Amino acid sequence: MPDPSRDFRFGVEVLLETRPAWLATARLGLVCHPASVGQDLMHSADRLREAVGPRLVALFGPQHGMRGEKQDNMIESADGFDRRLDLPVFSLYGAVREPTEEMLCSVDALLVDLQDVGTRVYTFVSTMAACLRAAARFGCKLVILDRPNPIGGTQIEGPLLEPAFRSFVGELETPMRHGRTMGELARWANARLGLGCDLEVVAMHGWRRVFYWDDLGLEWVAPSPNIPMLRSALCYPGTVLFEGTNVSEGRGTTQPFELVGAPFVDSYRLVAALERHGLAGVQLRAVSFEPTFHKWAGQLCGGVQLHVRDRAAFEPLRTAVALLAEIRALAPDDFAWRTPPYEYELHRMAIDLIAGSDRLRAGLEHGKALDWLETAGDDIARFRRETAPYELYE
Repeated sequence: MPDPSRDFRFGVEVLLETRPAWLATARLGLVCHPASVGQDLMHSADRLREAVGPRLVALFGPQHGMRGEKQDNMIESADGFDRRLDLPVFSLYGAVREPTEEMLCSVDALLVDLQDVGTRVYTFVSTMAACLRAAARFGCKLVILDRPNPIGGTQIEGPLLEPAFRSFVGELETPMRHGRTMGELARWANARLGLGCDLEVVAMHGWRRVFYWDDLGLEWVAPSPNIPMLRSALCYPGTVLFEGTNVSEGRGTTQPFELVGAPFVDSYRLVAALERHGLAGVQLRAVSFEPTFHKWAGQLCGGVQLHVRDRAAFEPLRTAVALLAEIRALAPDDFAWRTPPYEYELHRMAIDLIAGSDRLRAGLEHGKALDWLETAGDDIARFRRETAPYELYE
């Protein structure tokens, strides 16, 4: 079998190999984070500074900061200055989450080089959408330097986000697991929302939809502090739901989003209860863990670890909904939904924003947990049809 890593290039690498005409004169801004690296692990800011010199004029950081230094959610970053590169760093996570005219006044082309994880509830896609709107409004060219969807481009899971539940954790009307790259989502969103942005996507070379991250032989650099491994990203489209509850999603451990539990969970009863769901591609192992921070810090939690045995068969969202239903059934007096505020939302329930609907919560509360998932077929078919013209890869 051919080695796909031999022919693969990230979008930023393709940009600097092909050098389109605008690159010779444009003043550049770069939206980036720690995972904005090439195959040699050189950061895109360093790569661009080396290539264009002082025409790299500004850096922009999403949630967790440009350097990824903010460990938890909802910890804002301030504007700053990169002394090594002698560049201003504008925060796009805080009171201001969309580039302003002042930020873009010296920028001809804003480059977005963010590593996504293939899940709607990941704010880097929201930051990309904010950059689309700002670039259209202020007449700035927007360039997406495309990157792989690390959990593949073929599997899609979950109903579409309902417009009434749009938020910073769910900006675009996609399924939970969307199976698209950042560049493909940008092309689709620009057209669907009628933004008219001067958008260019620098496609990767050598990426195919069937590839997972490790098929490419690439080093994993955490795009955010709690996605430390590819395994975390594989589970994330499902276990992110637990952010909307008082059950730990494994933050404060070395295995976030692979571990789920709380002090009131009986691990072995939970594993036994889950057997009736016939969950494919995953083994759920009874565990105990003690988070060092976040929910239940310093307290012993019972729960499960998700071991993905067959990622082609594994459905992370279905697995997480089954987990939610059984934990709630086993500990109805202790289980609780997380109350606002959550990610700049002061009134709507966190679980509804994450699920993109209140139908999951209503189903769980009425003993019909999987009803919400069973409606997803038509939504997924519609999403595939709508995004097909904007796909860039086989």
